[in-house]
Parts: sequence; C-alpha cells; structure tokens
Amino acid sequence: MTIVEERQAPPAAPPPNRGSRIWALVRNSWRQLTSMRTALVLLFLLAVAAIPGSVFPQRAVNAEKVSQYYTAHPELAPWLEKFGGFEVYASPWFASIYLLLFVSLIGCVVPRLIDHVRALRIAVPDAPKRFGRLPQHSDEWTSAQEPAAAAAVIAQQLRKRRFRTKVREQGDGSFTVSAEKGYLKETGNLLFHISMLAVLIGVGFGHWYGWHGNRILVGGPDQGFCNVLPQYDDSSLGPRVTAADLPDFCLKLTDFDATFQSTGQPKTFSATVSVTQNGEPAETRKFTVNDPLRLDGASVHLLGHGYAPILRFTDRYGVAQTRVVPFLPVDAMQTSEGVAQFPDVNIDPKTGRRDTKLQMAFEGRYLPTVAKDGSATSAFPAENDPALYLTAYQGDLGLDVGTPRSVYSLDQGQIATGELKNITGARPHPLRAGETWTLDDGSKLQFLGTQPFATLSIRYDPTQSLALVGAVLGLAGLMLSLWGQRRRVWFRALPGTPASSGGTLLVAGGLPRTDYPGFPDEFASLVKTAEEGTS
Repeated sequence: MTIVEERQAPPAAPPPNRGSRIWALVRNSWRQLTSMRTALVLLFLLAVAAIPGSVFPQRAVNAEKVSQYYTAHPELAPWLEKFGGFEVYASPWFASIYLLLFVSLIGCVVPRLIDHVRALRIAVPDAPKRFGRLPQHSDEWTSAQEPAAAAAVIAQQLRKRRFRTKVREQGDGSFTVSAEKGYLKETGNLLFHISMLAVLIGVGFGHWYGWHGNRILVGGPDQGFCNVLPQYDDSSLGPRVTAADLPDFCLKLTDFDATFQSTGQPKTFSATVSVTQNGEPAETRKFTVNDPLRLDGASVHLLGHGYAPILRFTDRYGVAQTRVVPFLPVDAMQTSEGVAQFPDVNIDPKTGRRDTKLQMAFEGRYLPTVAKDGSATSAFPAENDPALYLTAYQGDLGLDVGTPRSVYSLDQGQIATGELKNITGARPHPLRAGETWTLDDGSKLQFLGTQPFATLSIRYDPTQSLALVGAVLGLAGLMLSLWGQRRRVWFRALPGTPASSGGTLLVAGGLPRTDYPGFPDEFASLVKTAEEGTS
C-alpha cells in the first residue's frame, strides 16, 4: 500500500504590527528631515519666506508705513494682515520653516561632526596594493637610499606641505607613506552649518528676551519720551520680558538737522537729544540713520523725520488750547497729512457742561514747499515755502466711548453718517505760519509754526552679538569649504632586486576625494619633489 503524504503550505508570515509600521515611518521621516538635501530646501524656503518682509512694510519696524499701506491699498491690506504679511517674522508659517530648519541642521551636523572628529583621530589608510587603478599614478624610479630612509624623506616633504602622514613597515620589508590633505573643506562645511545654528539660536533667544517699540518724538522743551510702555506708539515685548524689565531712560529732541539734494532726495539726517539714564544728569547725544544711539539696555535707531504743526484753537468763549500735532509724510517730498482734535472746547463757563456735538477737529495737509503749479503736493522736503491746508469738522469725535481710533485721521464713517460735519466747505482753508483763521461761530485757529519730529525705533536684542559672530563664522566656513580640496597620496618604497641593480624602487599614486581639477599638477609636483629628495 502506498502512502501519499499531503504537503502543507508553510504558514504565512504574520503581518507587521502597527507599532513597527509607525516606528518605520518615524525613522524614515527623521532620516529625510535630517538629510542635507532637506536642509538646503528648507534654507531656500526660509529665504523665499523672508521676501514678503522686504516687500511689505513691517509693523515692528515702522508702523507708520503699515498705516499708509492700509490707506493706499484698502482691499489688499486686510488680506495681508490675515496671512501675517505685516509681521512676517512673527507669523506661524515662518516660525514652522524656522524650526524645521533648526531641527534639520542639528540632525545633519551632529553625526557629521562626530565622523569628522573620528576621521581626524584615525590614521590615514594604508596604500592600496595596485597603484595603477588610481586616477593618478607614477612610473617606478630608483633611489640609492634604503627603503626606510627614502620613506622618511618623503614623509618629511609631505609634512612641509601640510599633509597628514603615516609611515608603515610592511611584512615584505617595504615601507609605505600614506598622506592626506584637505580636511579644512569638511571643517568649513561644519563651521558653516554650526554658524547657521548659532544665528538661528540668536534669532530665537532674541525674540524671547528682546523687545522693541516705535515712537514719534516731537522737538521742543515741552515734549519728551520716557521708556515706559504707555508712551510708545506701538511696542512688542518678548515672551520672557515684562514692562518692569525695560531700562530707565528719557529722551528729549533738542535739534534735528536734515539736508537734501537738489532732487529732493535725503542727504543727511541727524538728531540731537537730551538723554537721562537711571536718574543721572542729562547729557547731549547725537545720532544718525546709520549710527544709532547706544544706551544701557537699548539702542535707538533713527528711521525718518517730519513736521508737527503747532495749532492754537480759541473757542467762542475765549478759551484757548494749543496742540503740537505730527503730520505723517505720504511721499518723498514730505507732503504730510494729519488731524488736530480739540475735544475739550465750547464748554459753557456758566454751567460747566460740555456738549460733545460741539467738539472740533481740523484735518488737512501740510506742504513744506508749496508747488508753483498749485498742486496739493510739496515741491521740496525742506521748509522753503510752508503752508497748511485744513478742513474744519464739528461734532462728536467719539473719544469718550473707549474704541481705539487713529490719532492721524478722522473716522470716515462718522463723516459719512453726519456725526462729524464739515463746516469749512469744499475747499480746504490755507494757512501760513502766524496767520489766524476765524470760523463762523467766532472761534479762531492760529497756525504758530512747526516743530520737527523724529521717528525712532527703540529695541533691545540680547543675542545680537551671537548672531553677528555666527554670520562672520559662517562666511569663514563657506570660504574654507570652497577653498579646501580633500585628496590622498601614497608612496611605496620596495627593496631593490639584483635585476634593478639594488637600491630602492619607489612608486606613487594619488586619489582626489572631491572634484579637484588641479590635482594632476599637484600630484606631478609631489612626485618630482620626492624623486629629487631621494636621489
């Protein structure tokens, strides 16, 4: 009887569990993130992401230009605001690229640094058996010296050319000289990437522990600024900074000097301020656009300048109030726009009651030099022929409701609804310095002149030096990586045979580790020097 054995198929391998698949995904994602290609892509994306910060005005640098952009592009500006176009470097999408690049650089640099240190400590590899397979190799030549002496001479010559050398004695009585040069290339690469990490760390910690603010500082003895948050036009503190951490100093603008070319382009700006720090006596300091004012714990940068008309309004009861109102420039010729608001006027002296519907505001344009063609723009930024053109409004200014409003323009919605009424007419009223405008109700507005103002950016970055050192080291590392070329050369010294009339047989080979067009000439020079030294 024949017994037929039934063959059973081998059991199928169990499917990988979910944990192993997740671990494989994490491992592969980490390898991809820490690859050099990904780091370069992220660096390129970071550079591209920084472009909007140069194209669009940034609120942290100059809030005035952001307001002007809103006025010039009322439809586009809100969309840019939603995507962080006016605060590019603080936006979530820029921060995500920044953090990914930081992680990628760490994962890329640390293993390469360990390998580089290990390579510096390990001796140069021994010579290959067949030099003929190397890209560069020489013909044999004969030396009268012993193999050990010839190898020692060649090693000394290579060390003079800054090669790392290693002389080895072989079992057949021959000697090999192994030499390598060009480690500075990898050192430069690592230095460049480490410096990038230093810059990223500097930027990150600077954001945490730094702060900045903008302020329009008007000249005059009655005007001034102290370094407290309520006195800033706009400010931003780092997450680890509080208002109590701000340094103690006060500034007064005592003089502002501006010169212009014949075309109206700025030539020089310089501001002179009276500085009081930590309760010490005041001192006079001068600074310019490219030379900021250095204080203890802060730097004051000069961004721009303008004019602040001095207006005195006398209501129908004879009560006078004076305002020094900065008018913001809207073009390069210092054509400036602004508004002077007088909420505490027309108060009945008998009852002491204030009718908010009788509040006054004057909105208009200031021209430092009136154009001869009669246009509404200034012909030159200096005050050669100044004039002020104003429109008077009366009504409730809305300052008592607590809603944030611009101090440089009126609410157009109030004008459209009639809450603010134009009591001037279609054409603005012109005023020269010293002139007085009498309104229909007997109130008067006098244009007393102007005071210069300076737009200041006050900031503190504790890691500015680290970022500067990182940038300098990065440039040095880039130069080293471009200049250095890694290559290896080997020499073999063999005891001569009777057929070769004794002596020592020498042969050389070379291998460039990078694309180095000049290596054949260098190898030929090394061989020629070795022949002369061992002859």
